[in-house]
Amino acid sequence: MAVQVILSALLVVAGAALVFIGWRGLRGQLPPNRYVGVRTPATLRSEAAFELGNRVAGPAMLAGGAVAILAGVSEPLLNTAFSAVLVAVLGIVGAFALMVVGGVLGNRAAEALPEPVGCAGCAGGCCG
Repeated sequence: MAVQVILSALLVVAGAALVFIGWRGLRGQLPPNRYVGVRTPATLRSEAAFELGNRVAGPAMLAGGAVAILAGVSEPLLNTAFSAVLVAVLGIVGAFALMVVGGVLGNRAAEALPEPVGCAGCAGGCCG
């Protein structure tokens, strides 16, 4: 039972974080940073690229968070340790796969933007 509670809590907290990041990215409210969101060289080259990359990745991040939350909520309902671990692994793998898909799509969208000219478009200063 203790394993199920720990797995449930971890999955729900991680899922909630993904939902929060995905929602902020989808709405264009995720500030450019080096910690959360799609952080590739293409998205970090300008604020517009960061916003676009995270808007495109937002739906996949939301879905990944939902998968993790659903797996976490189902944990206390399971009868055996094997089923609890199986659901947790599937939840983690599903959330991670959706995060990767979102990151790839966000990176591709940011790469499609033209390079910023001069220092105007760069987050935190000049691009040079």
